[in-house]
Amino acid sequence: MKVFTVALLIWTLLSLSRSSSKAWPTHTVCRDGNLELLYQSCDPLQDFGFSVDQCSKHLKSNLNIRFGIILREDIKELFLDIALFTKGSSILNYSYPVCEEDLPKFSFCGRRKGEQIYYAGPINNPGFEIPQGEYQVLLELYNEHRATVACANATVICS
Repeated sequence: MKVFTVALLIWTLLSLSRSSSKAWPTHTVCRDGNLELLYQSCDPLQDFGFSVDQCSKHLKSNLNIRFGIILREDIKELFLDIALFTKGSSILNYSYPVCEEDLPKFSFCGRRKGEQIYYAGPINNPGFEIPQGEYQVLLELYNEHRATVACANATVICS
């Protein structure tokens, strides 16, 4: 289930309700016959870019993604929280340390406010099939001070 959640992060990010009346645009990550992946930033101050090289309900291993954002916070440490919902019911909550002070996993670990993160590369996971249904995924990247780095609500529709 851990891998499934990480894979959902890779392709899906969509919006939370925002307190302001103006929301960020909804971005289409992919749309291919049986699968549609959408996301919208839920950070009231900034949007970000995300894409994936594959759009298939049969997820292959070594999925390639691209993610870009300009940092509003330093990221000495970076964490990811993922919550997966279907039909209003929570089916999974997962936390993952993306960057730890003593164990930087990516080249962008340690970047400072105002710098850009751009990651283009593989996310390793075993292949699996996405079950039919509609899923909402709430994602939050935050630093060691719990300051939001990026936030999104994603929708996955698989038929």
